[in-house]
Amino acid sequence: MKITVFTSNQPRHLAYLEKLSGIAERVTAVVECTTVAPGQVADFYSQSGVMGAYFSSVMKAERKIFGRSRFLPKNVQMLPIRMGDLNLVARESLTEVLDSDVYLVFGASYIKGWLIEELVTNRAINIHMGLSPYYRGAACNFWAMYDRRPAFVGATVHLLSPGLDSGQMLFHVRPEFNGQNTFDFTMEAVEKVQSRIVEKIAAGTIFENSPVQQDMSKQLRYSRNADFTDEIASTFLSQQMDPAEIQDLLQGGVSPEILHG
Repeated sequence: MKITVFTSNQPRHLAYLEKLSGIAERVTAVVECTTVAPGQVADFYSQSGVMGAYFSSVMKAERKIFGRSRFLPKNVQMLPIRMGDLNLVARESLTEVLDSDVYLVFGASYIKGWLIEELVTNRAINIHMGLSPYYRGAACNFWAMYDRRPAFVGATVHLLSPGLDSGQMLFHVRPEFNGQNTFDFTMEAVEKVQSRIVEKIAAGTIFENSPVQQDMSKQLRYSRNADFTDEIASTFLSQQMDPAEIQDLLQGGVSPEILHG
């Protein structure tokens, strides 16, 4: 089996490639790169003390679950590019990428033009870290916790579409809560959805669910990268929920409708 992945370069993305390499003859990945020190280095997010503190907690949770940056197995071929440059890459440079059995997207920038048409034709599958259609856009699990709705933390596996996170849904995945802190809980959602996709690809059941159109009337928040400011991050850090509050809200709060798969 040949698998193509459009992804990024943080440990959680490398772990996904590593998992897929265990079930595929070849994994070909276009890897969009950002700094490995967000908040400390101005890049996708701004540089500030608050951002440094916030992303320090994110990276601690990520290392706990996914380990550190590392070399990958020999059957993983990678084309590294700068984050945001994906739509500038010539078709000729992606010949090997477009010769696969399964196409996956996780953590890539917004795909447009001829490439999105190619991927839609090949039924590419995207991981949206957030429960659609309730939370759409950027950093959805952060905003679910910011809004004190831990039941809405999770991931949506959907068919890629030209619209951002608007494709037909295949299934949802939610993390189990075992007394984790906020950062570990949301990062656990990433591991769980990755593992579930790999299991279903290996079993040949990744497309067994009938795709479901998203009901946008159920949307609670649409977030953009620009919404995540120093002020928002500072408020979150100072008011983040402890495990007892998360547990209470999970037991007594409103729960979303989930597509099981």
